[in-house]
Amino acid sequence: MTKVKICGLTTLAAVNTAVRSGADFLGFVFAPSKRQITPEKVVAITQDVPPRVKKVGVFVSPTLCQLQKTVTAAQLDLIQIHGEIPPGVLPCPLIYASPAPIIEAARGTYILVDAPSEQQKYAGGNGITFDWQKTFPQPTALPQEKLFVAGGLTPANVRQAIAYFQPFAVDVSSGVETDGVKDLQKIRAFLKACQEEN
Repeated sequence: MTKVKICGLTTLAAVNTAVRSGADFLGFVFAPSKRQITPEKVVAITQDVPPRVKKVGVFVSPTLCQLQKTVTAAQLDLIQIHGEIPPGVLPCPLIYASPAPIIEAARGTYILVDAPSEQQKYAGGNGITFDWQKTFPQPTALPQEKLFVAGGLTPANVRQAIAYFQPFAVDVSSGVETDGVKDLQKIRAFLKACQEEN
């Protein structure tokens, strides 16, 4: 069954809706962003999150010290890095965000493919749908067992993305927002669409 990550969460209501609707991963952005959150707030809004649901911290070219402090303070299970991965032993498993069409293992436990970098204003969370067939004409050549797919996913197109990539997980942020704010109905609809596909 394809797993689901709801990213850019900042409120208790959105966290609870994602968990109750079947999300497997919750994403919290620590890089500069309109969705940026503090470790203290992550702890406050995830008190009731069950162990099966993993908390992911999203960073852009962080230092190792920043990672270590934030993972501990926010009680994270995984880190997602866009940009440079710092040298040294990472504090927990890694999702490496690789702008399409470049796919690099880069020490990543998991690989996340997003829209091509030239289309993006920020390192992820831009809501840009890219041409999957043009960018990845042979999706089965990708490391599907550790592949996260992001980039403009919505309740309306996520089933097609799952069918095309057959990924380990799909990742959504802006696709479940209305006017830049997490929309609880869209979160439910996205997870329902993923579950129907499986």
